[in-house]
Amino acid sequence: MDGRTLSHVHDEAPQAAVDVPEGPQLRPQSLMFAFFGGHVLEEGPLCVYSGSVIDVLARAGVGEQAVRSTLTRMVNRGLLRRQREGRRMYFGLTPQATEILWNGRKRLRDTGAVNDDWDGTWTLLGFSLPESCQRQRHDLRSRLTWSGFGPLYSGLWIAPGDLDVSELVSELGLTAHVKIFHATADEATDIGLMIRDTWDLDGVGARYADFDKRWTDGPSSGPSSGSGDPLGTQLRLTSEWLRIIRTDPRLPARHLPAAWPARSAHDTFHRIAEQTEEPALRIAADLMETAPLRPS
Repeated sequence: MDGRTLSHVHDEAPQAAVDVPEGPQLRPQSLMFAFFGGHVLEEGPLCVYSGSVIDVLARAGVGEQAVRSTLTRMVNRGLLRRQREGRRMYFGLTPQATEILWNGRKRLRDTGAVNDDWDGTWTLLGFSLPESCQRQRHDLRSRLTWSGFGPLYSGLWIAPGDLDVSELVSELGLTAHVKIFHATADEATDIGLMIRDTWDLDGVGARYADFDKRWTDGPSSGPSSGSGDPLGTQLRLTSEWLRIIRTDPRLPARHLPAAWPARSAHDTFHRIAEQTEEPALRIAADLMETAPLRPS
């Protein structure tokens, strides 16, 4: 999922929330994305009956009214589109949401939580915006955070690796205000200290450790967690994992503390995701009433 929308998906999601036993509150919009990303995205241009969406999200603890208000908000934000079939209302993905979910799928399946392959390069982005651009500044910082950047100084952000962020800057209309460099650090630079000063390692590590402990040892462990429903477990697992990796800059492992908890959490996520995948797919298939999504 790209930085622009993921930051909005989580920060501006509907106020209603789901209480996950011994875990964080998961917002209905995050769970909605987990559902469409896991059960609609790869099936082609389909739309799903609203009653089916209500039944699916009920298994993750979301009430009917919260689902309906979330669907409306997502339509208003251009993430879903309505399609009427007789007396029933169906919802399908817009091109914007489809792109977001494919990016999210890649992040979930192909990008590990631990960066063992860092080549020693850094991407630096400097910006200076007038006071009248407060909204653009907020959006830029949100998207930079999602892309793995941290504030080296107030107007100079840095991320590990050779990243192409020119499109990100262009989409925000900030090309004239931003300078991008690709570089390596001088030997005199203490990279470990720089990382500790730039990123909240304690916070990132704590989120991974908490996730790993609860999903491994707690009542929400495994495919029979919570309500004993694999589909509800899958949706909550995916939503929570995306929420965590969104705040992880994937810093080079050799400069992180020993026994960095992301490695164990990564293994736990993929183990439970694999355990729940087939039964969750069967349950969702039984619940989902779909129709072909007509061209807009």
